[in-house]
Amino acid sequence: MPDKIDKRDRATQFRLRLARAMEDRQMSQSALARGIGVDRSTVSQLLTDAGARLPNAHVVGSCASALGVSADWLLSLSNRPESAAELLASSLSMTEAPRALVDERIFEWHQEAAGYKIRYVPATLPDMLKTRAVLEWEYAPHLGRTADQAIGASEDRLKWMRSAQSDYEIAMPLYEIHSFAHAVGYYEGLPLHVRLEQIDHLLALCEQLYPRMRIYLFDAKRLYSAPVTIFGPLLCVFYAGSHYMAFRDRDRIEIFTRHFDTLVREADLTARDFLAHLRALRKAISGPSKTK
Repeated sequence: MPDKIDKRDRATQFRLRLARAMEDRQMSQSALARGIGVDRSTVSQLLTDAGARLPNAHVVGSCASALGVSADWLLSLSNRPESAAELLASSLSMTEAPRALVDERIFEWHQEAAGYKIRYVPATLPDMLKTRAVLEWEYAPHLGRTADQAIGASEDRLKWMRSAQSDYEIAMPLYEIHSFAHAVGYYEGLPLHVRLEQIDHLLALCEQLYPRMRIYLFDAKRLYSAPVTIFGPLLCVFYAGSHYMAFRDRDRIEIFTRHFDTLVREADLTARDFLAHLRALRKAISGPSKTK
């Protein structure tokens, strides 16, 4: 919509949009008149007056409220008929984040974005790249007897995500892969043989899936990112512990896409460097003096 619009054109557009909203709502002139507290003749005049005059703000606001559209849309100040509250509700949603591998909502988002590039900053090593032994070590204490069942149910979904026609760019802090390799911090107590198996699995996947899957490591002392997944141009999802926050409005998706691209551009280790770095870590922890 142009910044400037002739008053006569704006008045014409108002009549057209008012008629369209009434048709969409299947609301008669009499019903609208009752809804906004005016005579039916006033509504008829709003729809047929060929002049350049617009109704006052009270009438415009009342019409918008009665018809469930925004006053800005009626006045051609917006191309979206939804109200501000409806736009916010559709652009931002909160979803519970259960302590699970790939819950239904995550899997739906991946399916929706199949074919698009998916940019991902994980909270830990990406679940879709973990071995079963690491998943059991990580999830069994929280899921108890259902851990094996949950992991089994998730394996097909993880396999689908790895084989989907989507490019994956994954950005992680350097310390995350180091903490895993040396079993410190979050990974304290993870046995050496499980870590070595996981590194071998990760090496194999990276070689198999590159360049469709690329992993970058950035220095968290210079850069920071919350766990986030950007599903192409469709949505971006933040992991906040107990809930996911999902944004669908284009402007926010573009902002966080640029944020992710900064992580990739300023990464200390690029996707081409990642394999050599991983092999060096494996060599460092697999010596005879390492007993963890």
